[in-house]
Amino acid sequence: LYDSSMIRHRFTLGRFADARGPSACAEPEHLPIEPDSVDVAILHHVLEYSAQPHQLLREAARVVVPHGHLLIVGFNPWSLFGLRAAATRRVGHPVWGGATLAPKRVKDWLALLGFEVTGGGLDAYVPPCRNPAWRARCGFFEAAGDRWWPIAGGVYYLRATKRVTGMRVI
Repeated sequence: LYDSSMIRHRFTLGRFADARGPSACAEPEHLPIEPDSVDVAILHHVLEYSAQPHQLLREAARVVVPHGHLLIVGFNPWSLFGLRAAATRRVGHPVWGGATLAPKRVKDWLALLGFEVTGGGLDAYVPPCRNPAWRARCGFFEAAGDRWWPIAGGVYYLRATKRVTGMRVI
């Protein structure tokens, strides 16, 4: 999706250099970006692995322009993914070792930072397992997920817009 984006001026920010090569390396809690300079910031499973998720959201709010967007993707703790994450967190598993945050909590934090949640949803209702046969057997979870257990999606998506009160020149 990143490569097919119509936005021409884009960059990635990572903690470490990888094979794809981020544009810059920095800690997400201390962004080396000017205030009010980013139209869209995407936090893809970043909050779960941050030692200071509040600070990370404050930094994202600082760099997003007024009426800009913040897109957040995270694991839902009220799902089978959340149960697996809670069970393997003690082991220090690289994928499931993060602290899952409930979408309602993240929405509250965004409201405190002056964002309005304008969209979102849940996805990934199939249980997290490696065996393809089991995933195929549980395929009906995806079809029935939104209808029968809408709060149990493994992954949540939030789109928030930064709202700024305007000033009137007298």
